[in-house]
Amino acid sequence: MATRLDPQVLEIAIDRPEARNAMTFAMYERLAELARSTKDEIELRAVVLTGRGGKAFVSGTDIGEFQAFASDDDALAYEARMAAVGEALESIPVPAIAAISGSCVGGGFAIAAACDLRIATAASTFGFPIARGLGNCLSMTTLVSLVSLIGSARTTELIFKARLIEAEEARALGLIHEVVPDEAALRERTLELARTLASYAPLTLRATKEALRRIRQRLVPEGSDLMLMCYGSDDFKEGVAAFLAKRPARWTGR
Repeated sequence: MATRLDPQVLEIAIDRPEARNAMTFAMYERLAELARSTKDEIELRAVVLTGRGGKAFVSGTDIGEFQAFASDDDALAYEARMAAVGEALESIPVPAIAAISGSCVGGGFAIAAACDLRIATAASTFGFPIARGLGNCLSMTTLVSLVSLIGSARTTELIFKARLIEAEEARALGLIHEVVPDEAALRERTLELARTLASYAPLTLRATKEALRRIRQRLVPEGSDLMLMCYGSDDFKEGVAAFLAKRPARWTGR
């Protein structure tokens, strides 16, 4: 859902609070469409991306979507879809701010990382608990974004330990830029920052944003073999089944 907060500020909201804003494939495609449409907004100077409901910014991909995975093509299509969404968000021609309240994990942080600035409430949590959850892996694009933000060692720690971290630790690590007390303060501060950015030289901001995007693009390696190893495995099928049954997964390494 896209709403004007100001003549120069557009808000794009993930609006599925009953599912903690878990993303279906159709929602990813719609998000990418909305991001691409910003190129036609001549007066636009800033975009705010947020999640409705307060409990989650985005809690990741809806696990139910993975039940239909039956071949290598499904895994590769998912990687391509995630890369396309990230590319669309990073290519928004004006500053994009992620306004985060609640859970921001897995694919949710991939969305936030594609924004230029990230502000979160003090109660927000972050992480990539895939090693104890589904047994999948992050896309190469998401890994490059993480390494660019916090370095290889911290990225390894977050994924290997599969722990969720609170907002202040996330800020200290460099995952987010600011922490505010609550949702009311988040909305106020986000709009204030968006209006400030809207008052600055748009070409300077656009050139800097695009230059950094190009740098990150050049760092993205080929990773189809790794995606197939995880998403095509018995472990991944077990991870999905265990998640939906709300039981611990039984990993075999196959």
